[in-house]
Amino acid sequence: MHLPSDTICALATAPGVGAIAVLRISGTKTFDVLNTLCVDKKWGELDSHTTHFARVKRNDGSIVDEVLITLFRNPKSFTGEDTAEISCHGSLYIQQELLSMLLNAGCRLAQAGEFTQRAYLNGKMDLSQAEAVADLIASSSAAEHRLAMSQMRGGFSKEINDLRQQLIDFAALVELELDFSEEDVEFADRTQLKALIHTILALIEDLLSSFNYGNAVKSGVPVAIVGEPNVGKSTLLNALLRDDRAIVSDIAGTTRDTVEDEMVLGGYRFRFIDTAGLRQTEDSIEKMGIERSYAKASQAQIILLLIDAQSETPELLAERIEQLQQKSDIRSKTLIVVANKIDKTANASLDALRSVHPEIMGISAKNMQQIDLLEKALIACIENQPGSERDVVVTNVRHVEALKQTQSALLQALNGMDMRISGDFIAMDIRQALFHLGSITGAISVEDLLGSIFSRFCIGK
Repeated sequence: MHLPSDTICALATAPGVGAIAVLRISGTKTFDVLNTLCVDKKWGELDSHTTHFARVKRNDGSIVDEVLITLFRNPKSFTGEDTAEISCHGSLYIQQELLSMLLNAGCRLAQAGEFTQRAYLNGKMDLSQAEAVADLIASSSAAEHRLAMSQMRGGFSKEINDLRQQLIDFAALVELELDFSEEDVEFADRTQLKALIHTILALIEDLLSSFNYGNAVKSGVPVAIVGEPNVGKSTLLNALLRDDRAIVSDIAGTTRDTVEDEMVLGGYRFRFIDTAGLRQTEDSIEKMGIERSYAKASQAQIILLLIDAQSETPELLAERIEQLQQKSDIRSKTLIVVANKIDKTANASLDALRSVHPEIMGISAKNMQQIDLLEKALIACIENQPGSERDVVVTNVRHVEALKQTQSALLQALNGMDMRISGDFIAMDIRQALFHLGSITGAISVEDLLGSIFSRFCIGK
């Protein structure tokens, strides 16, 4: 059985060989464990936030490694407990030997996310901040880093706690009315309560609207490149990635499945998807590829419809857009029409196409002509989304669900007041709203929820 009182240890750096590795220890026996490993110092008497050179020795006196040990006394540590970090040489043998010695000295191996879970349980951070730790570690772009850092520093928590506190104040008055139900008095002004609920609902709607932007930043922006065979989709993918990622051929139908890769543009991570050419065909395998193309377009946030600037007509373009709307429902997505091979055609042909879609971009994927303008257009698609201007952005599906549940409970409270129902039913709806808001930060939480969240962390964090 794993107990909160256990002293835990784990490798805090990535597994594998490196210049150094860091092992983390946390718990009440941290300094006793260090006394076993390094007998030349009395570790319990040393100051917090200090680093010391030490030799880790076996029972027979042989040296395992020369290390640096950094001490953190409770409560001024990441976990809120006595903590130590051992920086050793990055040999796999040394790492395993030190871990074995820590286990023999009274530690147990930490579970996934257990250090951060202890930080939450010891009041060092709330639940949404703890989740942001995992997001920060996983961040691979400037935008992901910015959002995770903002959430970890408590920006989202403060907004949620402010909403919750306003509701708590009114809920207390509504609850007080129940103690005087026989006297038919109202301590909570219903007009003010309605105004407050409307204000909170507007803020929740604002937070929910930021999720598309937040999720795109966190998960990467999916961009589907679609169009007929031989319009240059694979060439465009290679141009965007600056790499020969997809096979390029003059033979129509070369791409029969999707080809995906990622890159960072303007601080945002984009996931580009090269799809099979859209056309009528009797080839069963190619048909499957085309169906996948429409499916990827449905899942994408941005669709690049690539056309051949030499042969496209306004009628054909209108037909293609209509077909995409029918099979992929592009109304909720950003559609960018890109005319390729402009090095082989006159500007007049693009002007005619703009009568169907005014914002057509002209490029030459083969010659890298105006690819930079296309990249700027992709970045603008994300930066112009609702929520991109907010300091606090929702990036977590769990938070979205909790906000929607809060929204539902508050709407029920409003409906109840309009129907002039008893105060105890209104109090029940407000309590539900408080519960769901509290579940975001962990003010109200359950063990199953905690287990689900922290199990996704890496060992050592």
